Amino acid sequence: QMVHVNKAVRIPHEEAPAKKLRLSKPSKSAALHIDLCKATNSTDALQYLLQFARKPVETESVEGVVRILLEHYYKETDNSVRLKIASLLGLLSKTQGFSPDCIVDDAISALNNEKSHQVLAQLLDTLLVIGTQLPESPAVRQRLIEVACKHLSDMYFGVRNKCLQLLGCLGMVDSPLTKDSEGLGTSLGLSVRDVQSIISDYFGDQDPRVRTAALKAMLQLHERGMKIHEIIYEQACRLLTDDYEQVRSAAVQMVWVLSQLYPESIVPIPSSNEEIRLVDDVFGKISHMVSDGSWMVRVQAAKTLGSMLQVSPHFLEQTLDKKLMSDLRRKRTAHERAKDLFASGEFSSGRKWADDAPKEKLDSNTVNLIASGACGAFVHGLEDEMFEVRIAAVEALCKLARSSASFAEKCLDFLVDMFNDEIEEVRLESIHVLREISTHITLREDQLDTVLAVLEDSSRDIREALHELICYTNVSTKECIQLALLELLKNLNKYPTDRNSVWKCLKFLGSRHPTLVLPLVPELLSTHPYFDTPEPDMDDPAYIAVLVLVFNAAKSCPTMPALFSDHTFRHYAYLRDSLSHLVPPLRLPGSGLDVVDSRCGSGSVESAQLFLQQSLIRVSTIQNLEAPGAQDLLDFTIRDLRRLGELQTELAGAADFCATYLRCQLLLMKALQEKLWNMAVPLCLKQNVTATAAAQQILEETYKLEFLYSGLDSRQVATIHHVRLQAKALQLILTARTRQGLDPLISSCEKFLQDIESFQRLFLTELPHLQDSFVDKLLELMPRLSSCKPVELVKILQTTLRQSGLLQLRLPEQVIHRATATIIEPTGESDNPLRFTSGLVVALDIDATLEHVQDPQNTVKVQVLYPDGQSHVIHPKPADFRKPGPDRHRLITQVYLSHTAWTEPSQIEVRLLLAYSSSSTSLSSSSSSSKLGWSDSIDSLPPPEAAVEGTIPFSKSVKVFIMPKPARR
Repeated sequence: QMVHVNKAVRIPHEEAPAKKLRLSKPSKSAALHIDLCKATNSTDALQYLLQFARKPVETESVEGVVRILLEHYYKETDNSVRLKIASLLGLLSKTQGFSPDCIVDDAISALNNEKSHQVLAQLLDTLLVIGTQLPESPAVRQRLIEVACKHLSDMYFGVRNKCLQLLGCLGMVDSPLTKDSEGLGTSLGLSVRDVQSIISDYFGDQDPRVRTAALKAMLQLHERGMKIHEIIYEQACRLLTDDYEQVRSAAVQMVWVLSQLYPESIVPIPSSNEEIRLVDDVFGKISHMVSDGSWMVRVQAAKTLGSMLQVSPHFLEQTLDKKLMSDLRRKRTAHERAKDLFASGEFSSGRKWADDAPKEKLDSNTVNLIASGACGAFVHGLEDEMFEVRIAAVEALCKLARSSASFAEKCLDFLVDMFNDEIEEVRLESIHVLREISTHITLREDQLDTVLAVLEDSSRDIREALHELICYTNVSTKECIQLALLELLKNLNKYPTDRNSVWKCLKFLGSRHPTLVLPLVPELLSTHPYFDTPEPDMDDPAYIAVLVLVFNAAKSCPTMPALFSDHTFRHYAYLRDSLSHLVPPLRLPGSGLDVVDSRCGSGSVESAQLFLQQSLIRVSTIQNLEAPGAQDLLDFTIRDLRRLGELQTELAGAADFCATYLRCQLLLMKALQEKLWNMAVPLCLKQNVTATAAAQQILEETYKLEFLYSGLDSRQVATIHHVRLQAKALQLILTARTRQGLDPLISSCEKFLQDIESFQRLFLTELPHLQDSFVDKLLELMPRLSSCKPVELVKILQTTLRQSGLLQLRLPEQVIHRATATIIEPTGESDNPLRFTSGLVVALDIDATLEHVQDPQNTVKVQVLYPDGQSHVIHPKPADFRKPGPDRHRLITQVYLSHTAWTEPSQIEVRLLLAYSSSSTSLSSSSSSSKLGWSDSIDSLPPPEAAVEGTIPFSKSVKVFIMPKPARR
């Protein structure tokens, strides 16, 4: 059904290529002419035009239609019809393949004779469309600019708006700025300077919509690369106090642009003889806008402050300064007030009015006016009633703090206060921000207390963000470590599913603060210098958490193992095997256990990389697929590479990639063995079966190579496609040997020739690197292949395939990563079945981490396999994916299971799949055939090769017991 809809939409836009016999259709322009002549009054004419606007127009009939419309335009007296015609002209001039320069004269003459202001505005809009369609012709541009200048004095705001828009979009940018303006003025009629001064005259227009349009036109000039002159700074600053929020909003953008263009320029401060850098002045003025009346402007001002990194440090620090507020009294922070009350031992009794009011008063005359702008801007922003403003303020603080360590320390208290915000989004944002600036800061105990209080939060996202933050946090004292451990263990107790996240937290906390953990070790492991203490339970997640903290601290603190008791060493050996990602390798002397981990001596990454390169070079010496000993060499190399990937995690992606590629070559060799092909066909049915299976397996492996690994360049992709082509050739040869009948063979041959052509089209640049390869030989024989009979084609393929050499794999410059997924929940360890009534559903929580997956929302699926062979594939919602870090995603979703009654619990398997489509490869999307344009009809193009779609399992499957019970009658 979908296809029919598409056809209906796409055909009319562009005529199908001319067939030999074709009935001529009546042209659109003639039909429109007849309709408009039939119209007796303006209402009818408008109806006809509206009907006409719904149908698309072919490129060749646009000009005729435009002529008819213009003819009717001059005759028409009704404004609304003329307005519709003017807007249709604009739409038609956008038609692809139509050059609108033939309309310009008519549109301009229509404009000069037009009395209605609304129609004028619409005609100017049409001219704007035409002008942007014809950027190459300066003459047209020049005329349009003159028209715009002429109509700028119109009394209707819409016309003035459109004229300003025209000037902004078409004002000369490319003329050189070095010449003086007189010289330019004579050559171009209008100089660079003039466009800007004309626009800036309208900053003071009486209509706020025109003032906004003037600011936007100026910003448009800036976007097109023209340097805005500094003289307009004062006018732009005046508009910051305009009555209308759109004007203020555009003015904020305008002064920001000027502050980026002329940061070091010096401007005078009114009512005093001091001077100040322009960027600081703008910073002060935009800070003032953070307490604007409109929340949209406040959000914009707060965001803009974040991008002003050139501002002077003392101005920056004033934004957090609470000394100066609206009533010119010094306001104290909640911390200070609480501290005073605590010191005096009493709170306000409430008997006397305002007995706890702030005491000191500031004299309004001594206040420096510059300071009042930036003063407390972020304080206002962070306490704003609108949560959007608070988020914008938090983001801006983050950007500024990242570039200044001293500012990061100063805004720490304010950010920590935001952890208690009522809106979850704001809390989450402030946690992320603190994580980003954590390299600059060390938390005090009271701050850490506030941070850790958030671990009580019922939102999983907030807790996980906080765990991520604690991984990067520096703390100052051993009490802080104790406090953090205590709160994390409480968290573990309250939310057992956070187990992995909490352990990871403690791993980083331990490795960052070994000297602070050292004095706590006897207490943490409850050891005693004289008495043997009972051995703790190894299955307790809280005890594992403590050990993770201690062992990670011990890595860089050689004196710590002396404090361990005997069972701690045993537990170390156990954890090092079961949770190797959380427990580092340690050299543990004494106690008879000299545990030197085998994993720490595996050599450096460089030597592993060298080994990988040498293995590939050794394999590339195989001349062709039938060389003696070639299979053994490949077997050993594949085994070595797999082992290398296990030992060196940094090279795991590259090693796996190479091993899989070599496996494809090995399968190809086994399928092409000598004795298989010299036998009579009926005798080798068994071999045919193995060869067919091998070809199918190679195809599957090539899709894995292409879609599971990221970081490949076009050379590798070409190599993968080359192997895929060899597998297809093998399939074709086997088809010819087994099937009787020519029809299927002919279509298979045609399809194969298409595959070769598309390979050549996709990898033109890579072909020189593929010399003497299978494809290279086929392309030489191409003229002969396309004309010979299928049987002959198969023979040629067979000999070429057996003589082709092994294509050497070259590793790319960047790192290859393999997409992986780990299912954390369900763990698959529970023996208690999930019980539910048969025929109803039960929800199974799934929690998985994904590494190096591109675009997981569209590609990751969950598969459930039932014991009876049924399988279901579930598409998670886009909202189920979170992104905790670069190249890392988290999938938290629910899968609904249902089944008829079973007599005893059985295991279902859950695993993650990566979906792919061969049409979406990084390279073929740029080729013309796989992407249909909006205007291409489906019939007129050769159909793209049928896209191969499939899924690749990329996580270990987890088994879950379920038990559907029969419903009670």
